[in-house]
Amino acid sequence: MVEQAASVDAADRRSGPGGTVRAYRALLGAQARSQTAYRASFLLDLLGNVGATVFDVVTVLVIYGVTRELGGFTLRETLVMVGLSSSAFAVADLLVGNIERLPALVRTGLFDAVLVRPLGTLPQLLLMNLPLRKVSRGVFGVGVLVVALGSAGIDWTPARVALAVVAPLAGVVFFGSIFVATATVSFWWVDSGELANSVTYGGRDFTSYPVTVFDGWFRAAFAYGLGFAFVSYQPALVLLGRADPLGLPPWAGWAAPAVALAAAALATAAWRTGVRHYRSTGS
Repeated sequence: MVEQAASVDAADRRSGPGGTVRAYRALLGAQARSQTAYRASFLLDLLGNVGATVFDVVTVLVIYGVTRELGGFTLRETLVMVGLSSSAFAVADLLVGNIERLPALVRTGLFDAVLVRPLGTLPQLLLMNLPLRKVSRGVFGVGVLVVALGSAGIDWTPARVALAVVAPLAGVVFFGSIFVATATVSFWWVDSGELANSVTYGGRDFTSYPVTVFDGWFRAAFAYGLGFAFVSYQPALVLLGRADPLGLPPWAGWAAPAVALAAAALATAAWRTGVRHYRSTGS
């Protein structure tokens, strides 16, 4: 068996990028088969995973049950931000959220097995246990965004249509970068899980509301220091045709792709540095 696996790996290396793609496809296929083997259980997991995003929407509805405006924004306007945030986070959590397992792999030394395989370390980690049950959460998040955009009374132009498509995708890249960057801290500080969660899930909650409800250093740090304002708040202002109450120019609403690419570049650099820093439990 070992000799057979070695020959397959060697064949994949000789076949170049095509072999690598087949290896990744095999990992994904194995995960899909294992997670859907018990269909009833998988369907229950699909339904149960919708709950997290549903609660985000319900929380906003409850708040607006006692007030007509929040931070100067109406319910329909805030739901656009909720839709942008929930759809981006849910898809990023599906694709990249599995990186949260990294601290356990580093602590136990199982990360060694990832390093010795002839495949990229990050893609392996993401495909080794891809949580397909979270697909329903992503679908629901996109549904919330579509309904919110349809009910907000937006004056649609070709530019706004393009932004409505690009902004959620940029949000996926941004949240995915945050997942990777915060998980990378575990290469230096193994028990960093709570710190990572405070940024990833805290960022999701932060982007579900208008930035104007926050104040002081907290708003400055999360909204513009870490860039969370460009996930939902700034794009929503452009879509809604509103000026920024905080005084930023209109072009800030179009900066989401640039901010996402910058976050991805920083996360990539952090990951590569962390992998080089890693020392096995046996070394």
